[in-house]
Amino acid sequence: MIKDTRSTFSRRSFLAASTAGVSMLAMPSVLRAQDRSIKVGVYGGYFKDSFDKHIFPKFTEETGIAVESVAEPTGEAWLVQLEQAARAGAAPADLSMMSQVAMLKGQSTELWAPIDMSKITNAGDVLPQFLNKYPDDRVAGVGAVAWYINLVSNTEAYPEAPESWAFIWDPANEGKLGLLALVSNSFLLEVTAKTFFGGTGILDTEEGILKVMDKLAELKPNVQLWYRDEAQFEQALKSGEIPMGQYYHDVTGLAAADGFPVRSTFPKEGGILDSGCWALSRASDKVDEAHVFIDFMTRPEMQSLMSLKVGTAPTLKRDVLALTDEEFASVSSSIDPIIPRYDLYTSKADWLNQKWTELIVG
Repeated sequence: MIKDTRSTFSRRSFLAASTAGVSMLAMPSVLRAQDRSIKVGVYGGYFKDSFDKHIFPKFTEETGIAVESVAEPTGEAWLVQLEQAARAGAAPADLSMMSQVAMLKGQSTELWAPIDMSKITNAGDVLPQFLNKYPDDRVAGVGAVAWYINLVSNTEAYPEAPESWAFIWDPANEGKLGLLALVSNSFLLEVTAKTFFGGTGILDTEEGILKVMDKLAELKPNVQLWYRDEAQFEQALKSGEIPMGQYYHDVTGLAAADGFPVRSTFPKEGGILDSGCWALSRASDKVDEAHVFIDFMTRPEMQSLMSLKVGTAPTLKRDVLALTDEEFASVSSSIDPIIPRYDLYTSKADWLNQKWTELIVG
C-alpha cells in the first residue's frame, strides 16, 4: 500500500493545493505549550491543515494535552521510519494515521502497541471494519477516518446517473473510462468480485482471482486512461474528455459544488470504502495520552465534526451520529460498501502485480 496510501496522499495534497496550500513534510507544529503532549502523524496537506485548524485545538482545550502534529510522507516511507525508529527506541510520532496495508505490515513486527478498548468510551460504536486486529484479537489500530472511491461521471455526457458498477462494462462506453492504474489502489478486483461473483470470497484462491481478472479484462476496450495522476483524470472528467470512471467521492463533490458537471454515484453494489487507523508506536511512552486521544476522536460529535470540516466518512455507527441525512449522504452511504481485501496486498503482492500487468494494464 504503499501504493494506495501514496494515491491518498497525493489526493489530499491536491486538495490542499486548492485550499490552504501544501504543508511541508515532517515539519511539526505545536498548538501551544502544555505539560502533557503527544506527537500525532497525519497525512500531509489537506488532512494536516484541517486537523490543525478544526480538530486538534478542541482536543487540547478539553484535555490540556498539546498536540504536535507531524505531516506524514507516503505510507511505506513513514512505516519504514517508524520501524527504524522503534528499533532504536524512538518514535517520530506517538500516534500515526496509517493505511490498512501499512497496519498489516506493521503487525508483522509488532510495531503497534495494543489499544486497550476498555478505555475507549464509544468502543462499541466503532464499525467492525475499522478495528485493525492482531491474529490473537488484540486491537492494533482504531479507525481514524474513512473515504469512498465511487463511480463518477460527467453529467453532460451522462444525463442519467449509472446505478451499477456493471455499467462500466457496457460496450457503449468504449474508450470512455478512467480507472486507477494499480491493483492495490483501484480495488477493481473487489468491485468485479462483488458485482459479478457474489462477493469477494472468490478472491481467496489464485484460481478465483484469475477468474475475476478474466472478467475484468473485458473492460480493457472501454478504458481510455489507467491513471496514476489523479489531477489528470479529474481535469479530464470535468471537461468530459474522459466522461466516466472511478474517483474519490469527496473530491468529486467539491468539484460539483464548484459548478463542474460531475457527479459521484454510490452504485447498488456499494462504493469502495478505504480508511486509515490511529496506530500507537511500541516505542512511544505516551500510552495514556494516546488512549485519551483515541477516546476523544471516536466520540460521535468528533466524528460528525470531521465529516463536516474534513469531509471524511465516519467510522462509527450511523445512529449515534448527529449528522442530518443530507450531511451523512455528502460523505457516506447506507449501501453496504465494498471493503478492500487488504490481506491480498501483503500476502500476494508480487504475484498480483505480475498478473495485473500481464492481464489487465499491460
